[in-house]
Amino acid sequence: MNHNRYYITTSIPYVNARPHLGFALEAVQADTLARYHRIRGDDTRFLTGTDDNALKNVQAAEATGISVRQLVDQNAAAFRALRDPLALSYDDFIRTSVDPRHRDGVWRLWRAIARAGDIYKQTYRGLYCVRCELFYAEDELPNGLCPIHHVAPELVEEENYFFRLSRYADTLQKSIEREHLRILPEHRRNEVLSFIRRGLQDFSISRSASRAKGWGIPVPDDPSQVMYVWFDALGNYITALDYATDGGLYQRYWVDDPHRVHVIGKDILRFHAVYWPAMLRSAGEPLPTTIYVHEFLNIAGERMSKSRSNGADPIAIAETYGTDALRYWLLREMPRTEDTDFSVERLVRRANDDLANDLGNLLNRTVSMLDRYCRGLVPEPGSEEPADIDLMALAARIPADTGAALDDFDFRAALDSIWRLVTRANRYVEATAPWTLNQRARHGDDAAARRLGTVLYNLAESLRLLAYHLGPFIPTSAERIMGQLIGDPTNTEQSDADAHQWGRLVPGTRVAKPRPVFPRIETFKEC
Repeated sequence: MNHNRYYITTSIPYVNARPHLGFALEAVQADTLARYHRIRGDDTRFLTGTDDNALKNVQAAEATGISVRQLVDQNAAAFRALRDPLALSYDDFIRTSVDPRHRDGVWRLWRAIARAGDIYKQTYRGLYCVRCELFYAEDELPNGLCPIHHVAPELVEEENYFFRLSRYADTLQKSIEREHLRILPEHRRNEVLSFIRRGLQDFSISRSASRAKGWGIPVPDDPSQVMYVWFDALGNYITALDYATDGGLYQRYWVDDPHRVHVIGKDILRFHAVYWPAMLRSAGEPLPTTIYVHEFLNIAGERMSKSRSNGADPIAIAETYGTDALRYWLLREMPRTEDTDFSVERLVRRANDDLANDLGNLLNRTVSMLDRYCRGLVPEPGSEEPADIDLMALAARIPADTGAALDDFDFRAALDSIWRLVTRANRYVEATAPWTLNQRARHGDDAAARRLGTVLYNLAESLRLLAYHLGPFIPTSAERIMGQLIGDPTNTEQSDADAHQWGRLVPGTRVAKPRPVFPRIETFKEC
C-alpha cells in the first residue's frame, strides 16, 4: 500500500450561537475521511475549530446583553463539545480569538502579502451583509436582498485596506482548469470558474476598529483597523500548523503534503476557492489541493441557521438516538449535489431499516449460531463452493469501490459499496440454511458439519470485514461488532487485537455472547 500524508479541515464556524446539525454534517464528513485515511496507513491530520472574530458575534453578544468574550467562549465550548457526541477524531481545535499561534500567523501572512505589493488603502462605499461578512455588488442582490440570508445589506462607507485580488484572476483560473486546485462537485467548480471569468474585483481586508467595537485581530502597525474576519479566519488552516514560526507541522502537512483538503458548505465557496488561494499565491505559499463543497441540510425545506434558531441540536439527537445512527443518516442520506431535509422520523426509519434490521440481524444471527452450533468458537472453514466464492469476491471489491467513492467525496456511494456485502451476506444465510446443516451434522453427517463450519466462518469473516470498512463511518458500532466477534480472549493468539482487526479471523476465536449492537428505535421525538 502506498502511504501518503493527508491534511483535512472543516471550515471554522461563527460562534454567534450554539452549533446546529448543518455543521455536524461537515464535521462528520471530514472525520470520516480522516478515519479512512488513517486505516489506509496515511499520515493524517484533522483540524477543526471556531471563528471567534466575526462582527456577527459582536452583534449577537449585544442582543443577549453579555460581553463578546463571554458569548464567544461559551459557544466555542459548545462546538468543541461535539467531539464525543459525534465521535469526532480531530487532532487539533483552533480558536481564532485566543490562540497566539493564530494571531501571529495571520500577522505573518498579512506582511507577506504586503511585501508582494498586494495591499493598499482606500475609502470604500458598498453594501455589506453582516451575516455573510461580505460586500455585495447590486447585481448580486435579488430584489435588493442577500442571496443567502434574504435580508437587506447595510450601506457602509469607511477607509479600509484592500487586497489586489484582480491581479490573480488568470493564475487562479489556470490552477482550477488544470485541477491543480480541485473543486468538487463539478458544478461548484464551474460556478467558481464562471465567477472568475466575469472579472475579479479587489476586496476589503480590514474594518475600522470602531465599527468592529474593538473586537478582532489588529492590522499590523495600524491599531485603528482590525482584520476582515475572512482574511483572519481563512488563515487558520495554516496558522494551526505553526505557520507563524515556519514550524515542522507546516512543512509536513502543508508544504510537503500532496493532500491539503478543505470541507466546506456551498455558501462560503467564494472565500475558499477564490480569495484564499489568491492570498496564498500572493504570499508565496502552496494552495490547497482540494475543496469539497457540501450542500445544505434543511428543516421543512428551510435552510438551517443559527441566527434563525431553526437548526436541530446534534448533541440532543446523538444522545437520544445514538451517535452512529446520526452519523449514518448524515453520510447515507445527504445527496452529493443537492440539499435535503432532515427529520427525526427519517433518521429513525433509516436506523431501523439498515442498522437494526439488515446489519444488526446479520450480526445477531451469526453470533447466536456460533454460540449454539459451535460452542461459541469460530470454526475452521472447509472447501469452498460457488456461493462462498461469490460472497468473498464481493467483499474483496469493497476497498477499491469505497476508495474511488471517497476520492470523489461521495459518501453515499461508499456506503452503498459496503452495504452490498450486508445484503449479500443476509441472502447467503438464507441460501445456505445453517440451521439445516446443524440438524444434519447432529445426526452424524460429516459433510454437513464441514459445510456448516465453512458457512459460519464466512459469515463471521464477512462481519469482520464490515466492521473494518464501516469503521470510518460508524466507529463506535464497528468496535462493538469486533467486540462480538473477538469476545473475551483466553490465549495469547487471541489477545492480539490487531490480528483480528487487520487480518482474517483465527479459527478457534471465542465470540461474545450475542447482544444487540443496533437495538430498534421504537419511539421518537423531535430534538
